[in-house]
Amino acid sequence: MKKKLLGIALALCLALSLFCSPALALADFTDVPADAGYADAVAWAADTGVTNGRDATTFDPDSTVTRAEAVTFLWRASGSPTPEGNAANPFTDLTEDWYRDAVAWAVETGITNGTSETTFDPDDPVTRTQMATFLYRAQGEPDRTGEGEWYSDSVLWAFDHIMIFGEALPLSVPNDDNCRRSDVVTYLYRWSTAPDPEENADIVILYTSDVHCGVAEGFGYAGLYEIRTALAKQGYATVLVDDGDAIQGEAIGTVTKGEAIVTLMNAMHYDAVIPGDHEFDYGMTQFLKLADEASYPYISCNFNKDGKLIFAPYRIVEAAGRKIAFVGVTTPSTLTVSTPAYFQDENGNYIYGFCQDTTGEELYAAVQNAVDSARAEGAQYVYIIGHMGLGETYRPWSCTDVIAHTDGIDVFLDGHKHDTEQIITKNKDGAEIERSACGTKFNCIGYSHISAAGEIVETGIWSWPNPPSAPETLGIRNEMSDQVDAVMAELDKQLGQVVAHADVRLTINDPTAVDASGNPLRIIRRMETNLGDFCTDAVRFQSGADVAVLVGGGLRTDIAAGDVTYSDIINVVPFSNQICVLEVTGQQLLDALEWGARVAPEENGGFLQVSGMSYEVDVSVPSGCIEDEDSMCAGIEGARRVRNVTVGGQPLDPEKTYTVAGIDYTLTGHGDGYTAFDGATIVADNVKLDSQVLIDYITNNLGGTIGTEYRDPYGQGRITILNG
Repeated sequence: MKKKLLGIALALCLALSLFCSPALALADFTDVPADAGYADAVAWAADTGVTNGRDATTFDPDSTVTRAEAVTFLWRASGSPTPEGNAANPFTDLTEDWYRDAVAWAVETGITNGTSETTFDPDDPVTRTQMATFLYRAQGEPDRTGEGEWYSDSVLWAFDHIMIFGEALPLSVPNDDNCRRSDVVTYLYRWSTAPDPEENADIVILYTSDVHCGVAEGFGYAGLYEIRTALAKQGYATVLVDDGDAIQGEAIGTVTKGEAIVTLMNAMHYDAVIPGDHEFDYGMTQFLKLADEASYPYISCNFNKDGKLIFAPYRIVEAAGRKIAFVGVTTPSTLTVSTPAYFQDENGNYIYGFCQDTTGEELYAAVQNAVDSARAEGAQYVYIIGHMGLGETYRPWSCTDVIAHTDGIDVFLDGHKHDTEQIITKNKDGAEIERSACGTKFNCIGYSHISAAGEIVETGIWSWPNPPSAPETLGIRNEMSDQVDAVMAELDKQLGQVVAHADVRLTINDPTAVDASGNPLRIIRRMETNLGDFCTDAVRFQSGADVAVLVGGGLRTDIAAGDVTYSDIINVVPFSNQICVLEVTGQQLLDALEWGARVAPEENGGFLQVSGMSYEVDVSVPSGCIEDEDSMCAGIEGARRVRNVTVGGQPLDPEKTYTVAGIDYTLTGHGDGYTAFDGATIVADNVKLDSQVLIDYITNNLGGTIGTEYRDPYGQGRITILNG
């Protein structure tokens, strides 16, 4: 029964708090929209007598609050206690009776000392720093250090508990903002309804993974915010972490180069985040800039430059009086899954790395060292935040490999594969360790519940796999939904233009098959799809090459039937890659196809979709591909899996020269480990941005309509998987 407590609590929260309208009856204020982020706070303030507004129909949410009003609101929220008269009121500038008792009470309780020995300045505006200090003192100054400025302890407390400061934490008065009426009642509402932390010493760790810019999909950031807030109101201490691949994947990431996502994550107050492989897709300089802009820490025990760690290997978070260490680890395959050139110097030498030796021993040692250091520092629990993946494709760096070669880990929160598998696997001492993954694009949110008794009682996921999103379905409106709306509205101004029409749906997923969690089965990384046919056709026709190849991992989402916007196109190819054309031999094409098919029928982001050619893959033949320590193709030995390759309807000639078009990531950048094209002649470089190629193909070659020639979701028969 104890183990399911959290699940029951959240179920009730979703059923009652999220789906139903608040029990509070919003007063008849015509200037407070029902869906405003502060509407509940205004209703609470009116119902409890904190403030009745300017008049019966006007609340005036945007007007500035005076110091007298702020103290009076706080006094009323505290029950309007009668001053005891044990401290003489020193202020000579109190001219109104309506706030005298409130100011006297505030002086007696130490909430305010005025602006000088004899002045309170009741008509001056109250700032966020002052309001934070009033609330902090009213709370009894928890965790007071006395260090720094007079406001340092209070603003840090308010940032964590009342969320006064939004994305930034101004610790100097010159950078402060005046409070509006809507702000003050919101802060008071949060403060007065927050549970006593001593009432519940349970901890809930929430984690997200592979969000890939799906800011309003599944649960969305608004749903995550609602869940975290609901748990806090129930008395749970909450911690929020992310497994990586947050800033890339859709137009909002591409257009802003990840900055809009970092803004939203700052507002969510993440406690620790790791870089996934796609955090680097806008280049190393841009990622490190984003890391500086983040108010949360990036951590990684294996991301290094010339052997020196870029980030701290772990972070210890204190919650409910206990210390929880989060150790970050990022897959070494990042070197090839992202653009290899981003990790190299101007001479093509790798200067950044991820402990990528082919045995895995260097990585295991880095993880073990971080775990041991965290334990030595007093951590009572150690959670891995990993972007590693599960299964043969990810070895020797998979989550189970790391667990099997280490000890001291309590739970492994994993990402990268986009799966939702919850498994138990043994560490090197034979102890059972939970590995949890929470899918992608907010179709799930992960959690781990630590009880007041100190037991990790349950680790799992909450699932929302189907459209429409949870916020849309449940009518969730909160501060995060407002922020998401704002960034998306700005993006829509640029991306809402319709550029084409689709008569059919182009897909990355199997139209019928689903995984164990009910999510669509992604097939574009293991076989032909109509989206793969369409995109490679666009590249071939626009470039004039004999053949075109694109890795399935670079084609990220469906194009639905109906109007197609610029945003739809960018979401398919969000990496902003340039098209180039090479002159290669038939043998180089054969080697590239063999490398791409080496793990078929398993998923592989480097699986090649093609145009102008066809091929078969016999998966009963063991792969002869040799992979070096940097995950690059180092050769092919023995029998081949790929056979019966044709170009233009004719058998491929290994000695003949062909032109091949694709993205620079694959053809010249060694992306996904492709070395087959080394030494090829560059016929055309930086031809055009990939998204523009798709738009131009639809407009110029297809007459503005994606037609029924692409109607079969399994494609036009260019790739055949045998014995699969």
